[in-house]
Amino acid sequence: MKLGIIADDFTGATDIASMLVRGGLPTVQLIGVPGANTPVDPAAQAVVVALKSRTIAAEQAVAQSLAALAWLQAQGATRFIFKVCSTFDSTPQGNIGPVAEALMQALGSGQCVVCPAYPENGRSVFKGHLFVGDSLLSDSGMRDHPLTPMTDASLVRVMQAQSRQRVGLLAREVVAQGPQAITEGLARLWQQGTAHVVADAIDNTDLLALAQGCAHLPLWVAGSGLALGLPALLASQDGVALQAGADRLQAPGSSRAAVLAGSCSVATRGQVARWQAAGRPARALDVLGLAAGRPVVQEALQWAVSQADAPLLYATAEPDALRAVQAALGVEAAGALVESAMGQLARGLVEAGVRRLVVAGGETSGAVVQALAVQALRIGAAICPGVPWTEALGRSGTDTLHLALKSGNFGSPDFFAEALA
Repeated sequence: MKLGIIADDFTGATDIASMLVRGGLPTVQLIGVPGANTPVDPAAQAVVVALKSRTIAAEQAVAQSLAALAWLQAQGATRFIFKVCSTFDSTPQGNIGPVAEALMQALGSGQCVVCPAYPENGRSVFKGHLFVGDSLLSDSGMRDHPLTPMTDASLVRVMQAQSRQRVGLLAREVVAQGPQAITEGLARLWQQGTAHVVADAIDNTDLLALAQGCAHLPLWVAGSGLALGLPALLASQDGVALQAGADRLQAPGSSRAAVLAGSCSVATRGQVARWQAAGRPARALDVLGLAAGRPVVQEALQWAVSQADAPLLYATAEPDALRAVQAALGVEAAGALVESAMGQLARGLVEAGVRRLVVAGGETSGAVVQALAVQALRIGAAICPGVPWTEALGRSGTDTLHLALKSGNFGSPDFFAEALA
């Protein structure tokens, strides 16, 4: 293994792993900080450690990330990515800046590149500003995110607010000149004392050039897009053998399927609405009922198991409804209730024979894999850019379980149906 990736949430981990598998690099995703008994596929040439560290206290995020780094180094990894969301989800306190600086110090590196661009999913960086489609990040649906509202599109300002070291910009006019110009630009910024370099990228050509021009840096802080050029880079510089069929999974143990949606993003709201408009079975979770101790989960499970078609269970809500629940319960308490309920639902569905689960939302996905005690995932083919099917390792035969863990922001309006098809 040459490549180790530390992801700050579960869907982001599957997102970048999917990019690597697409390039022929056999990749495994581990859930949480690995331990002595964590199962690892010996054929894996890249390992992604999926943490749930995006919104926890900065010191906890740093500790978990450093533990993951130490484990990856012990396995032989020499190149590292701190994988963050393509919408740079964070708060003024972190956790991107604090974790990046801790990883740099542990690696003995004075500089890292910062680039969440992912053009295939409409994320681009220009003049240091992050765009979602044609809109600035601050004008997108991310401004209403319940945990990490993003109200500033300037990645230089956002990163500087979280960091002790200097943040600078590698502008598009440099990136467009190719790998050599990028390497030289990084050197100039280093001489100026710039530790964190936000890099512009508006298309895949920029990302491929950045991968080559930043190859000397041991740490990248990036979304999945920058991994586009990594398989070829590892093959040319590190002698890694790429494999056709790296995305092949064992068939699921059953065709029974279900969808769980906890995200309140614009994309997921549209996906829930499209599923309902098609007349497919859907049931909303009563979060206030959960808080009052009513048997919301038990009743939802009983309903779901009785459906002939794949059921959708969702806590997805419009911004006004979400704010009302958060006002009544508190932001953290409301989130914790939904995550706990989704974990219980996932367990109950699998016990009832469901072997294909589509899960929408990073926090929801984390709750589901933890509730199912999944320690490792083999990464399969992509359903859409950034969202692959995965196979839970350590299960076999009729027990084989497939999971599609979707970032709330990803996928077309028909994503749920497309995934199950």
